[in-house]
Amino acid sequence: MTDATPLKLFNSLTRQLETFEPVHPGEARVYSCGPTVYNYPHIGNMRAYVFADVLGRVLSFKGYKLSHVINITDVGHLTDDADAGEDKMEKMAAKEAKSIWAIAEHYTEAYWADIKALNIRQPMEWSVATKYVPAMIAFAEKIADKHCYELDSGLYFDVASVADYGRLARAHTEEGEGRIEAVEGKRNAADFAIWRKTPAGETRQMEWDSPWGRGAPGWHLECSVMSGQLLGFPFDIHTGGIDHREIHHPNEIAQNQAFCCSGGLDVPGNSGAKLWMHNNFLVERSGKMSKSSGEFLRLQLLIDKGYHPLAYRLMCLQAQYRSELEFSWEGLGAALTRLKRLVMAVEQLRARLNDEGGSVIEGAEPGPKFAPLREAFAAAVSDDLGTPIALTQLEAVVALKKVDLGQKLAVIAQMDSVLGLNLLALTRAELRLKPKAATITEAEIDEVLAARRQARADKDFARSDALRDALAARGVEAMDGDPLGWDWKLEA
Repeated sequence: MTDATPLKLFNSLTRQLETFEPVHPGEARVYSCGPTVYNYPHIGNMRAYVFADVLGRVLSFKGYKLSHVINITDVGHLTDDADAGEDKMEKMAAKEAKSIWAIAEHYTEAYWADIKALNIRQPMEWSVATKYVPAMIAFAEKIADKHCYELDSGLYFDVASVADYGRLARAHTEEGEGRIEAVEGKRNAADFAIWRKTPAGETRQMEWDSPWGRGAPGWHLECSVMSGQLLGFPFDIHTGGIDHREIHHPNEIAQNQAFCCSGGLDVPGNSGAKLWMHNNFLVERSGKMSKSSGEFLRLQLLIDKGYHPLAYRLMCLQAQYRSELEFSWEGLGAALTRLKRLVMAVEQLRARLNDEGGSVIEGAEPGPKFAPLREAFAAAVSDDLGTPIALTQLEAVVALKKVDLGQKLAVIAQMDSVLGLNLLALTRAELRLKPKAATITEAEIDEVLAARRQARADKDFARSDALRDALAARGVEAMDGDPLGWDWKLEA
């Protein structure tokens, strides 16, 4: 099934909803700003990739061939996104007494593990920054004469040399650029490094020869080069977190303008991409979203506490991507419960269909009861990826009675191809994760539950309640009526 409902997406550059019209008919080309692999990603970072994955799934749902690139930044990103401070990769390599290449490999693999756990589809290509350094130097050489100037510390981009600098951020003022590094000799406060020279007397693990001296590329340069090389300018959509909207993406846009045309941003394609899309922040009140806090909120921490990673994906889908999403353990628990209900319902449907000897018929036109729900689902995801409403339409399909089971599962599969919850493969048993801190064993749980069943059979309800309370005190909830018998519920 593909859907012909016009797709409306919010363009951060124009601050309005726009109908998606691809640069190349039948194909959607998307670039997503990926991680700097100097540390584990936190769950706020991962919200950006759930958002980009849903975007890609919606484009596939619409029938487009998807060409999606996500970069891996393994060089050049500094400790401040505003182009200041130490190189994050070099800093972590020194802290862990490892080579920078080993650091990059370890944290890239950790990031990819989170991608897999969240059922995020693989992009067309993972573009690794260090593989594109010669292309970055060639890009910088092309724009240097008209748009850059050299200082002792490196080659800097003159933002006054392109039209409409800062339009994406809506913050083109000296005051608005207060986060930018103050470097003696810069022409404008917002000017940024294209190439950073290695300081005299220092040696970096990652450095290359260039016309401006030995050093490393600026972070902003990397995405311009990789997106242009792999997707061509202009491509369709550039995604990232809302924090990129203020500095990183305006700097990318300036470089793209310089490389392609120097034209103004009244023509969105001059920015390098026709649409710029940004997900909002995940807000966590305890302060554990910051990687400097030590035990920050990683996806693995959620798993260690007994929450399936797809519960976090569902939590993200419950909010529109441009809205702030507040994280709480209670909210995550509610999302897990919602996911369990969906999974259990689909499991039961599959079992009934199997008992009846039926099958899911791909491509079959479902009955009239499904039509309004399918239309409402398509309208929701076509309205700037409206996943909260789409989820309610999925649940309405799951709740339908007196319909063909094969058709019902086919419609669920179609909707889940967009939402990515893996409903037709996931089992209720797989959602029952034992928290790392749990001290009771599964054998002990089964023994207590057996005693509780006997107590209930003997109508000794006081003993039954006491056994249930004993389990609850150790973080286990007895699930009466659930064929699996029990569930974990440790306090977060």
